[in-house]
Amino acid sequence: MDIKLQKVSYAYSVGTPFEKFALFDVDMEIPSNTYHAIIGHTGSGKSTLLQHFNGLLKPTKGIVQVGNRTIEAGKKAKDLKPLRQKVGIVFQFPEHQLFEETVLKDIMFGPMNFGVPEEEAEKRARKGIRQVGLPEEVLAKSPFDLSGGQMRRVAIAGVLAMNPEVIVLDEPTAGLDPRGQKEIMELFYRLHKERGLTTILVTHSMEDAAKYADRISIMHEGRCVLTGTPREIFSDSETLKKYRLEVPRIVKFQKKIEEMIGKPLSKICLTEEELADEVARVVKERERA
Repeated sequence: MDIKLQKVSYAYSVGTPFEKFALFDVDMEIPSNTYHAIIGHTGSGKSTLLQHFNGLLKPTKGIVQVGNRTIEAGKKAKDLKPLRQKVGIVFQFPEHQLFEETVLKDIMFGPMNFGVPEEEAEKRARKGIRQVGLPEEVLAKSPFDLSGGQMRRVAIAGVLAMNPEVIVLDEPTAGLDPRGQKEIMELFYRLHKERGLTTILVTHSMEDAAKYADRISIMHEGRCVLTGTPREIFSDSETLKKYRLEVPRIVKFQKKIEEMIGKPLSKICLTEEELADEVARVVKERERA
């Protein structure tokens, strides 16, 4: 499902003395089935932007197009339920939104709220819990008897049970230890591939943006200031500094290696594996010389 924003601006408290714009003329295109990361410092407008993708917020100016659905500033948006069913948002600390007495009921709540029959909702819940790597026995437990990591997976299963075509991830690894962060990011990437999802990652982690995304957009002071591939974005450290961002740790390490060997590598490396291959190539070239 394609997403396109045309000159989207958004203001809070419109028409009051507290009116304040959080987005300014944002243009952005996210093709169907792609993995798109949105990065930017705190207060850059990332969280405000993501709430436009399923109509939680409606633009003060401009147009938001999600698939064949258009939300235009100044025009009443009718029946946004189908859109919200197709675009699932995993907010920060989604486990805080769990409330039912059992995991099964919690996962089934969303689909049933959108009119899915109980039997079908249960099928989706059982499929979803397997997809997030938890055993079906968990379904009979209270979500509040689970560990923090398990609770987060249950919350994710609840979003998956809606059968979304787009999944929006708002800092999905917040509060997790390094192992948990890696597991959750690998889980989302696997689901992205298996389900053919359009995945949008809002993150402070340059490492995650570099490793998983097809394209990256930089938000700065409410504007989308740059979009490109991870290699394009992270090859220009000076521009990133201007927007109060840094290159991933692996790129910093690459710069140190280049200083040691006295020459640049053939490309910006975004993973440890890429860097290891590049260094091995240089070593072999020196051995042949």
